[in-house]
Amino acid sequence: MKPGYKQTEVGVIPEDWEVKLFSELFAFRNGVNADKAAYGQGIRFINVLEPITYSHIHGPEITGKVTLPESVVASYSVRRGDVLFNRTSETQEEVALAATYLGSEPVVFGGFVIRGRPLAENFDPTYSGYALRAPCIRSQIIPMGQGAVRANVGQQNLGRVLAPVPPLPEQRAIASALSDVDGLLGALDRLIAKKRDLKQAAMQQLLTGQTRLPGFTPENVSFKQTEVGKIPEDWDVTEIGDGIDLLTGYPFPSSEYATTGVRLLRGSNVKRGQTDWDEDITQYWEAITPDIRRYELKDGDLVIAMDGSLVGRSYARLAPDDLPALLLQRVARIRTKTIDVAYLCAFVGSDRFVKYSDSVKTVTAIPHISPGDIRKFRIPVPPTLSEQAAIAGVLSDMDAELAALEERREKTRALKQGMMQELLTGRTRLI
Repeated sequence: MKPGYKQTEVGVIPEDWEVKLFSELFAFRNGVNADKAAYGQGIRFINVLEPITYSHIHGPEITGKVTLPESVVASYSVRRGDVLFNRTSETQEEVALAATYLGSEPVVFGGFVIRGRPLAENFDPTYSGYALRAPCIRSQIIPMGQGAVRANVGQQNLGRVLAPVPPLPEQRAIASALSDVDGLLGALDRLIAKKRDLKQAAMQQLLTGQTRLPGFTPENVSFKQTEVGKIPEDWDVTEIGDGIDLLTGYPFPSSEYATTGVRLLRGSNVKRGQTDWDEDITQYWEAITPDIRRYELKDGDLVIAMDGSLVGRSYARLAPDDLPALLLQRVARIRTKTIDVAYLCAFVGSDRFVKYSDSVKTVTAIPHISPGDIRKFRIPVPPTLSEQAAIAGVLSDMDAELAALEERREKTRALKQGMMQELLTGRTRLI
């Protein structure tokens, strides 16, 4: 053990940190059970911790409202620094997740929430939002969750949880460092949302010809009204089946799956806009033989999952990293001759294809669209492959920019998790 550290019930922590029971830190209270008629208007109301994804609640994210007598409001109010725990959850892993209230407007809490009111200035309010979700605390709470249908935790159980407590100056330093990372994550979230909105607007303009790219605008251009909306006179509306080579997969028998070899592309491997080759869902075929050669996939193929709850939303464009692979049944493979495949992919990834699929899919236990349904999907098409490719290129560049931002956000989240692990256990000291 390093000098300056000690072994405790919650692990190795600095010698100047304390270990305290939740019952020493908080006075707990269950929330108010309001009549259904009281919901919808009045004071802000936290019930079942709808903003439980946040470690800190500032107020605007609370959408619930309830009308209560003034005496009840006083008893069940939430003030800055109060910690809120969800009493019940669908999964044991989420039971009694904590969120610290940092807002200033009046708020009350409901019967599915436990309020922990600090008994003294043991926790900096911002620090507590991070610290009470630390692994050393969650590992004590999760096994307490009980219930046949939903996991539940009560005040008595929470009171037995042990928490490492640094001195207040160190808490504030830790909170400041983690808040800076949260600020960066928030800025990235806002930028990603803005870029997505810009892409949607660009798709609306480019995929309907309302905006033409340089070099593709004829003189005296006019528009015509069609079933898919207003498009330029030199564009056509066509069923994609007129310009594609569509193949559905082979029914490879599961009894002959191999442990290694060539990957089988199944519906579960096709997500929205990308493939997923996680080992838990990927199956293999021993080798590509002449009798199944036609089911071998190629770079640039567009694949669409034809059944499942996300039918119409699950598609991908294959890249070299996806290969070699074979096409399994209930997945469609598309290659094109007269429509640029990237341009077609932009439509398959749009709300237009989602709405179309929802209108034609079967409504049995497993929703399904057929190859014929896919072929009948109608889209507006520019007159030349070069214009189609140019439009797809602009949208692809926007996708690449979004992907880079999302990757940066994931790396920042991983950095935050690493910082929390170091700072909330005292392995790295800021003071």
